[in-house]
Amino acid sequence: MPRYRLIIEYDGGPFAGWQRQDNGPSIQGALEQAIFKFAQEISTVSGAGRTDAGVHAMAQVAHFDLAKEFPPDKVRDALNHFLRPDPIAVIDAAIAAPDFHARFSALGRHYFYRILCRRAPPALERGHVWHLVRDLDAEAMHAGAQNLIGQHDFTTFRSSECQAKSPVKTLDKLEVRRAGDEIHIEASARSFLHNQVRSMVGSLKLVGEGKWQPLDMARALEAKDRAECGPVAPPDGLYLVGVDY
Repeated sequence: MPRYRLIIEYDGGPFAGWQRQDNGPSIQGALEQAIFKFAQEISTVSGAGRTDAGVHAMAQVAHFDLAKEFPPDKVRDALNHFLRPDPIAVIDAAIAAPDFHARFSALGRHYFYRILCRRAPPALERGHVWHLVRDLDAEAMHAGAQNLIGQHDFTTFRSSECQAKSPVKTLDKLEVRRAGDEIHIEASARSFLHNQVRSMVGSLKLVGEGKWQPLDMARALEAKDRAECGPVAPPDGLYLVGVDY
């Protein structure tokens, strides 16, 4: 039974998230339907990151099994055909080792967040950036972000609905930089808690506005209290951009 590994790009706006659910369309569900239309087999697709509603991906990794073997290029092209008109594209398909698991074999995940700071609303990037009408201090945000690097109890930045067994995670990278009218935030870790990246970004926004000082990020982290977190950033600006194996 061959196992296929996919690299997938998608616009998360129309979906209730990666995971198959009853309250709306999902990326996982769309892929499984496309597989059935192509191969006439029911197969479960497992993803590296269970992105929330509205969150996008440039390089989500997933795997699934089929009883019959097809050339990877045919799998890619057939899935893209049956995924239309959903904003999901299979960038690459390959045969994977039998023990490869998109989620549990992952050694690192990389997320990217975009904040657009300008008076005019986005026309072309609507739904793909967090739009703020006032500028932010990217240097102060970067300084605040460094207080979160390393292994910590991230309860403050964890959703109350998070199902992870432990709030302890190791954050390898959290960098903030300016790119014209945008603020870009890059976060890397082996794994993240539910809403962790968006919670950190929302708190960093307070630093960028001058409402918090950079050291307030450390204070919030040490509190281990969800009430000390800033408002959670919207999903619009968040992208899963890479997974390491």
